[in-house]
This record gives sequence, structure tokens and C-alpha cells, in this order.
Amino acid sequence: MFARIRVALTLAVLALVFGVAPALDAAAAKPAAKKPPTRAASRPGSAERRAATQAKQWMAHLNARERVAQLVMTPVYGDSPNARSKEYRDYVSRIVTLKVGGLVLLNRVRDGFAQKAEPVVAAAFLNRMQRLSKIPLIVAADAERGASMRMLHTTPFPYLMAFGAGGDVTATRALGRATAREARALGVQWILAPDADVNNNPDNPVINLRSFGEDPNAVAAHVRAFIEGAHSDPANPVVVTAKHFPGHGDTDVDSHLDLPRLTASRERIDQVELVPFRAAIAAGVDSIMSAHIEAPALDSKPGPATLSTAVLTGLLREDLKFNGIIATDSLQMQGVTKLYGPGEACVRAVLAGADLLLDPADPKECINAVVAAMKGKRIEQSRVNASVLKLLTAKARAGLAKKKLVDLEAIPDSLDTPEDQELASSVAEHALTLLRNTPDANGVAPLPLAQPERACWFVLANGRFSTQGRDFVETVKQHTHPAQVTLLDPQLPMSEFEGLAAQARGGCGTIVVATYVTHVTLPGNYPALMEKLGTTGRPIALLSLGSPYLLRTYPNVQAYLNAFGAVPAAETAVVRAVLGEIGVSGRMPVSIPGLARLGDGLRLETRGSKK
Repeated sequence: MFARIRVALTLAVLALVFGVAPALDAAAAKPAAKKPPTRAASRPGSAERRAATQAKQWMAHLNARERVAQLVMTPVYGDSPNARSKEYRDYVSRIVTLKVGGLVLLNRVRDGFAQKAEPVVAAAFLNRMQRLSKIPLIVAADAERGASMRMLHTTPFPYLMAFGAGGDVTATRALGRATAREARALGVQWILAPDADVNNNPDNPVINLRSFGEDPNAVAAHVRAFIEGAHSDPANPVVVTAKHFPGHGDTDVDSHLDLPRLTASRERIDQVELVPFRAAIAAGVDSIMSAHIEAPALDSKPGPATLSTAVLTGLLREDLKFNGIIATDSLQMQGVTKLYGPGEACVRAVLAGADLLLDPADPKECINAVVAAMKGKRIEQSRVNASVLKLLTAKARAGLAKKKLVDLEAIPDSLDTPEDQELASSVAEHALTLLRNTPDANGVAPLPLAQPERACWFVLANGRFSTQGRDFVETVKQHTHPAQVTLLDPQLPMSEFEGLAAQARGGCGTIVVATYVTHVTLPGNYPALMEKLGTTGRPIALLSLGSPYLLRTYPNVQAYLNAFGAVPAAETAVVRAVLGEIGVSGRMPVSIPGLARLGDGLRLETRGSKK
């Protein structure tokens, strides 16, 4: 499968290079260099000039306040409220009255679970919003796992750490290309991906599986591949964003909730955190998103990097020579809001060097504050003009001057393609990483199951109303007859868990436990269940469809298999591997202190194959 992708991508890159390279004077023509050109170098000069001209034309029609509004991107949720509702009127006001420059597609959260959008409904709504705006809106979305991060009826690609475990950058390049296609079909032109963080802190609560891993050079290679893939299709131009600068991987606080600190030295940051960002810049990344983290080695003044001139201008612009768009992370995150109100946060972000003000808590207050800062000479008009020109040029490059509406009828054929499904399945299978498989006294290892019909499967969903584990249970039933599989709720009474443990002691050969947590603590009464299962005398195979670090909590299990995420392709791959239908060959993209080193992984052959 990867061979076909490699061929297709090679052809695409050749078409891009030879189809759009700048014209050369015949006398000055030289053989092509072996090193592929950056995206900026591979754009035709005439196209760049047209984009710049279009941006200046748009800008000429904007007054000072409207120029500030172009820096602001406000949220939408993929649904389509009634045109007479207050919510819809608020959307209209932001576009027609405030004249914001862009929208960011988010998900509503109900009962603790994200509600993904219907693709056609979301695209139709974005079309309506585009019709309201004289200057085309640019629409962004988190797309770290393709459109599936925000949309239904799309291929649920594995988490980036699964790509890191598989170690095939060709697959990552294919993910970038697929993500660009999906985005443009839905009316999204700005991909808030890839994640360029080096996740070298096992206690990181917010990056974790979103990172390719903890090896800076491996992360850099995958980041570069994603950017190349996303830029490889001229029919689907997108703005690509590396995040979260200067690196959110070595933190142990969620910046949605508070202000984390990166305590590493400047030398260590240069050698680790900045490596993927340098690779992103070399690959022609369009935008870099700031992190709401404090980094004393980079700025002695307290406060988040998002609001730091030393970080955004001194380090990113001047030292790393990044000339693209600097975007803030959401300005509604408490890493910022605990320190400043919406207006002052926007002013400080602009002063620090940000071009895009993403998701301020109060867009009107944000715009008013920046305008007031300009009138008071705290912010120069030329500073705002430079950012506006970057953003308008990005809109022109994305082709929004010619076409800002999407074809709703064409959407289904651009999403969840057979090739995307094959890519997701292949990555999920190659990502599986086995860290424990201790044989019993007879030399029989827990995996693959020697007697599948005697195994007891316990699937530990994270909540009563969660859909987690349902597909997993059905997959087990499809592959095993009879199947002793139980989907559990962490709030079940201990008496029920004690009964399950007693049944396992008397009637199970191997106990298989599937978990979904993205940290190292199981919810509710699950820890007590695990303790009870540990006293049964039966071998336990722990399957992590979430955090790879769960082994820290249960280091004595006889088998431990990592899948790096709970997408359907990973669930299917895990079941097939446990049953011996597919082999396991993944390598740890992160280390687990005292338990696993970077690159560790046991091979598991298919049932019946020669060892």
C-alpha cells in the first residue's frame, strides 16, 4: 500500500516542481538541484505577483478599523442556526458589522463530548457566511488527524504519535495531501496542523498523542513530510500551520486551564524544541502558531510566549528568519485569560509580533483595543498593515478572489475515499507497539491468544455516555466465537466489578483489558477492578488505545500493547493483533521512564508463522 502512495506522491511532486517552477532565462538555465525547492521558491513569480496585487487592492478599500478586524478570527461550530436566531444574528454582526477577517471551525462540547459537524451542513453554512463578506473570509480548522478531528463522515486518521510509531514519513506526507483535499472540499483553507511539539514529558496532559514523538529529528522529518504533502496538490492550496511555538511538549500543565512553564535551558530548547520548527520553516510552512507557555530561558519577563516580543519577534522572526504568518493559539484559553482581558491580550499579542488573533473572547473588545492602541501610538499603523497584507495575500494565494464558495454536491466524493481508509488502516497496523509479552511457566506468551475462545475481554470506556469501546466490542465479536467481551462503565458499583473478577478467576484463560485514557490514571472504580483482576492468577494483556504511558501505572501486566489512539482503524488493528491475524512491528516514538526506551518494541508474528 505504501509503495503505491510513494509512487503517487513522487508523481505529484514532479508535477508540482516542473509544472509551476519559476521561468528561467534560457541562457541562465541550469540543471535542477537535488534539494527540492521550498514552497515559496516553487511558486510561479506571476502567481505571487497576482496574489500580492490582489491583497493590495483589497487593503486599499479598508479603513484603519477594518484592517484591524482582518487580524481577527472568530469561531463557528459547523451547525446552521436559524436565520432569525440570536446566534445567527451574532454571526452576521461579526462579519457585516465588525468585518472580521476569518472564521475558525470548532466543535460544540455537550456532556463532556465533542459534537462533530455534518460536512454538507457545515460547508453550506460557511457558504452563507462567505456571501455576507465583501472580502472573502479565510476559514481555519484543527486538522491534526485530517478533517475527522472536526467532521463526521470522514476517514478517522490515527493520531500523529501513531505515525511516529510506524516511522514512515511517506504515510505522513499522504496524510498532509489528504488533509488539504478534505479541507478545501469543506470550505476550509487554513489547516491548523501539523503539531510540531516534541513530547518528551510523560506528564504532558495536552500534547501527548498529538505529537509525532520525543525524538526531535524524527518529529522534524514527519513535520516536514506533512507540510510537503499538504502543499503538493495545486488544486487544493492551503495555509499550513506548525504549532505550538516555541514548543509545548515538555510541560505538565494544560494551557487551556493555566499557564505552563517550559523550564529548559536555551541550549536545550535549541537542540530539542526548535528542531521541528526549523524544519517547518525550511519546508515552506505558511504559518506558525504560538504557545501559551512561559519560557524563562527565552524571555526573563513573566507571561506566555504568545505575548512575548522576545519569543515571537526576537526568536521566531529575527533568529529563525520566519517571514510567514504568526498566529496566536486561541485567546480564550486560560493561559492568557487569567492574566489579561480580551482587549489587552490582543494588543499585547500584536505588539509581540502576532499577525492573526485567533478566537478572542470578545472580538469587538479586541478590535476596539487594538484601534485605541494605534490612536495612542502604542501600536504603529505600519505594524498592523504588515500583518493585514500577509493575511490578505494568504487569501489570494488560496484562490479566494476567484472562488470562495464550495460545491456542496462534490463534497461526498472528496471525503472518506478508499485510499484514505487504506492509509488509516495501514498506519494503525504499523503503529502497534508491544512492550511486554512475558511467557508463563510453560513458555507460552499471552499474545497472540493461544485460546481466543477462553479469553475474557474487558473494555474500559471512559464514561457512561461515551461511545468509546462500542466498535471494539463489535470487532471482537466478529473475529471470535464465542466471545466473552464486556463493555464497562467506570461508575459501576464495586460489587459488580468484584463479580467480574470472580468470573475471570474461574473461567478465563487470558484477561484482555482495553483502555482509552489519554493520561495514566483510569477513571472511577477501574483502578480497583485492575487490582482485583491482578489477584486472579490469570495473565493480563493490557491494550492502550490512548496514552502510551499507562504502563507506568500497571508495570506488572504480562502483556502491554500500544495503539496510540482510539480511532476505529486502531481498534480493528488491536483486535486482529491480539488474535494473531496480523503481526506487530511498531517502535516506541517516546520513552517511558524506567520501563521503555525510545525505539523499544517487541515483534509479534502472526499465528502459525515461524518465529
